[in-house]
Order: sequence, then structure tokens, then C-alpha cells
Amino acid sequence: MKKSEFTWKVLFCSLLFSPCSQAQENRWIEFFTHSLEGKEVVIPSAETLKPAEVEKTRSAMWEAWKEANRLYDEEKLIALDNLGETSRSAWHLPENLEPHATMNYYYGYKGEKPAEGYPLFLYLHGSGPKAQEWITGLKLAQVFADSPSVYFIPQIPNERNYYRWYLRSKQYAWEKLFRQAMLNPDIDPYKLYIFGISEGGYGSQRLASFYADYLAAAGPMAGGEPLKNAPVENCRHMAFSLRTGAQDHGFYRSILTNYTLHAFDSLQTVYPGNYRYKVELIPGYAHSIDYRPTTPWMRQFVRNPWPKEVTWEDYEMDGAHRRGFYNLVVEERPDSVLRTRYDLDIKGNHIDLQVHNVHYKTTQIDPKFGIEMKFEKTYSPAEKGKVIIYLNEHLVDLKKKVTVTVNGREVFSGKVVCSEAHMANSLATFYDPLRIYPAAIEVEIQ
Repeated sequence: MKKSEFTWKVLFCSLLFSPCSQAQENRWIEFFTHSLEGKEVVIPSAETLKPAEVEKTRSAMWEAWKEANRLYDEEKLIALDNLGETSRSAWHLPENLEPHATMNYYYGYKGEKPAEGYPLFLYLHGSGPKAQEWITGLKLAQVFADSPSVYFIPQIPNERNYYRWYLRSKQYAWEKLFRQAMLNPDIDPYKLYIFGISEGGYGSQRLASFYADYLAAAGPMAGGEPLKNAPVENCRHMAFSLRTGAQDHGFYRSILTNYTLHAFDSLQTVYPGNYRYKVELIPGYAHSIDYRPTTPWMRQFVRNPWPKEVTWEDYEMDGAHRRGFYNLVVEERPDSVLRTRYDLDIKGNHIDLQVHNVHYKTTQIDPKFGIEMKFEKTYSPAEKGKVIIYLNEHLVDLKKKVTVTVNGREVFSGKVVCSEAHMANSLATFYDPLRIYPAAIEVEIQ
């Protein structure tokens, strides 16, 4: 980024954005630019805001975020065009995450843009020869009855041991996709979907659990992951479809799909109405099934970015953890080895957070491949850690006193302070126009 361009843009933006001063705008763009570059930075001034000022500041900050992204030196998504063989480009993934990894992709729209913007579908292909799988994905996307929509159809960069959609190099791509797509006013941030077939089914099931807070729905097909790889608990506020042939016995896909159904049924009993799912074993079919029903079913669902009840099993995927989930951000994990489960429940202006270590016991291992297929989970209270609970007007009344208990112990009671620092930090964490939180409470687990 050239200094002259940066200075000019700050001056330009300061004329446009109310109620923000030129100095504030300067800080925001610089902060976001450094954040995108991976630098640890802090907003130098944490100016407080009145609740009435929140929406104007949020809009101005989003514009500053967009400008910082525009100036950031990276490969951008190509401009939206009709979905077809010419609407394609490529991203180069970081060499330290995957050597020589170029992710080709198709990116385009079908149908006339709705007033609120297009739904975005991320489609993950199967594990055959990658050139054939990629073009098959494009052909399928063109015939699925989900128009109007936008599709992002990546090609796996490398085969063999890298033929997995959940690896850290791909996580980099998905987070970049979420960030760049939501910058585009032609994309509806309430309607992000992920689905895939076979290897793409496995990948989309894992990613559905890992990134559930971004998604309205997910639709793996002809897959079936062991649930340790894709905890169903995390899918509490997104719709989930899993369609597998009843005779698809390869790698125990039909059995594992059935285990997924049982897990959803069990959670629905505990949390009635919170889980929306359609898990099917299709009679008479093996690995090849009818793929057409999935995207029309997913498309009817809209993301809830601010649920008042959150269940999150924080786990590592290829060595990486999410930094946050919905409105929770982890500052210090309770345990470096164990998984952590966070249960957030907001009633009125009282927030209850339960934090537990998760213990897995494998109860079934297949004798042929050694796949861990079935598990028992137990929990023990976490005894350390730090969490930020971000808040907005959809979660609590920002004008009234808020109380917070963690594992039954009251840790906060008082009015929350709205500030531009909370808004900037939450935006830099989630990249999400719907999660620019004006208030935050940091709590310590003891």
C-alpha cells in the first residue's frame, strides 16, 4: 500500500463517515490493515459510545474495513459474472501450509440478483482425478434448482495426501472466501452454504461443524464422518442435511451416517426445536445417489448470527483452533490438550456460561482400517481460561445492567460500556458485517 494512497483515502473517508473524525478513520484503517497482515495491534484509543451512536459507528467502521481490504495486497475474488467455464481464476495458498498449492476456482452467478443479494454456495468435489471432478462440479452447479445463487467451486490444489478439504491450507482459503465474499454487497451474508459429494461430503461435514457460525446450512452427500471429526453439537443454529446411500458400505459411510442421525435426534430431545436436520439413508442406493434435492432444501434457511443459546465444542482441525465462535472469543484455552465445550445461555440481561473439558472414550474401532467410529463423551468443569463475550443490541439491552455467571459463579454485574475498540476487534476477528459487536465482557474461568 502506498503512503500517498493511504493518506488520500483517509482524507476522503473522513468526509464521508459520520460520526467519525479523520483521526478515528485513520486509526481504523491502519488497525484493519495491520490485522490483515497478521500483526498484533491494538486500537490506540477506546472511545466510548452511547447506544444511540452504535449503528452509525458500525456502518462507518464497515466502510473502513472494506477500504482496508481493498488496499490489502492479496489475490482478490474475480468480479461476479455468469457461472460458466470462463468465470474462473485461482488463488495461491501459503507455501508454509501446503507447498506448490494453486487453488483454481469457478465463481459466478445464476439468475437475477435478489434485492437482499445472492445466496453463496461453496461446493466441494470428490476424490477422483481433479480435472474431471472440477468440471463435473461446474456442470452440477449449473443444473441444481437453487437459482438465483452464486457458486464458488474450488479445485483441490494437490492430490494424494493433500486431497482433504479440511487441512489448514484449505482453512486459509475458506476464511479468505468468507471475508472477501461478505465484502461484496451482491452477496447476502445471511445465506452462506457449504456442501459436497464423497470426499467433498466428508469435507463439508467437518467444515459445517467447524464454521457453523458463518453458515445458514450445510449439505454433505455420500459421506459420513466419525463424529469426533465433526461434533454435531456445534450445528445447533444452522440447518444440516446428510444424504447417503443405504448400501454405501465403503469406509462404513452408511453406518456413520446413521450415527449422525442418532446424535441429532438425541440433541433435539435435549434442545427441542434448536436443531434443524434431514439425515437420510436412501434405500437401494450405494455411493452414487441423486444429488439434486440438497441445495433447494438448504436454500430455504437463513443464518442466525446472534443466537442467545450457543453450544460450541472447541476442537482442533489439522492442528488449528477457531479463535472464536458466534459471540465468544477464546483468550486462553482451559487445557492445551483436551477439547473445551462452551454453553452460553442468555435470558434477558443475564448471561450464563458453562465451560467444561471434553473427554472422549472410543467405544468402537473398525477391524479393517482402524477407524474410530463411535465414542462416549464425558465432561468435567474447566478450572482456568479466559473468554471474551461479545454483546450487541440483539443479545441484551445495552442500556441496562448485565450479569454474568461462569460455571455458577458470578463474575460480572453492571452496565456494559460500548466502544469503538470492541467493534473494531470483533470485526477483525470474524470479518463479518453482522458481528460488529459494540460491547464485550472478558471473563476468567476459575
